[in-house]
Amino acid sequence: MGSTARFDLKMDIEEKASVSRAAALLGTTMAAFVRTAAKEKAQILLDQESRITMTAKDFEVFAKALNGKFTPNPALQKALNTAKKISRA
Repeated sequence: MGSTARFDLKMDIEEKASVSRAAALLGTTMAAFVRTAAKEKAQILLDQESRITMTAKDFEVFAKALNGKFTPNPALQKALNTAKKISRA
């Protein structure tokens, strides 16, 4: 582990007892138990956040848009025309 940072945590007596018992069952310290649990939960949430989920109908519309002919909207067409003019100059 490279650099470290401190993280203080307050919990009520019942929570501490529960974490202490769970850590003991795994043969680890409370700090290691909490650190591991927090990292695992964080990774699960970050993985979920990076996924896109959609209904079958939404996927069908999405796939059709990707596979269909591309037609730029007026604002994009104007930007493309401007870019062409600039690149020719």
